[in-house]
Amino acid sequence: MMQDAARLFSSAKPGKMGLQARETPLIRNLGLADFLPTYDAMRRFTDARGAATPDELWVLEHAPVYTVGLAGRERHLPRGSEIPLERIDRGGQITYHGPGQAVVYALVDLARRGLTVRGMVNLLEAAVIDTLAAHGVHAIRRPGAPGVYAEGAKIAALGLRVRRGCCYHGVALNVDMDLAPFSAIDPCGYPGLAVTQTAALGIAGSAVELGGELASRIAWLIERT
Repeated sequence: MMQDAARLFSSAKPGKMGLQARETPLIRNLGLADFLPTYDAMRRFTDARGAATPDELWVLEHAPVYTVGLAGRERHLPRGSEIPLERIDRGGQITYHGPGQAVVYALVDLARRGLTVRGMVNLLEAAVIDTLAAHGVHAIRRPGAPGVYAEGAKIAALGLRVRRGCCYHGVALNVDMDLAPFSAIDPCGYPGLAVTQTAALGIAGSAVELGGELASRIAWLIERT
């Protein structure tokens, strides 16, 4: 069942407890959630958090939607698609989200953790690579093209926004989804970029399962920064 905006945010208000920099982020499993209420909740959380607010990782899937980052260009946008398109405040170009894709949003106080934006991007990529490696799949980064690639195709996309030293948005791992909507766009701004998913690489596991594994790996790496 979809979560509405009020319910989503009321379940994810910043905590008031004191926090040590190395404490493990809280993981919230939000199920299938519409994009716009989730986007609004991330921004509200970031605006409301204080110096002692625990970091959080939100694990979820979205209904079909294209999202376009601040660098988005018209020539990369959908061609003949009825899927909704939302312009948002993360970095990067266009990507697609849909059921069967594991999304982990990272609401992290970078300043408190001593992380740079590049450091956080590297951490998210490393978490995906490690998660896939645990299932016997070799994956890599590509210089100048954020994300994770396996067997020559993109399997995970990421993007962040930083406000007041804190980041939100995160990473999306293709698990077992309809990849056809990617063919209507230039994924991440790259015409003809091939995309793949864990199911095509022989990994048995749902978006819920792999999203949980990925979030746990991200939390483990953040804790050790």
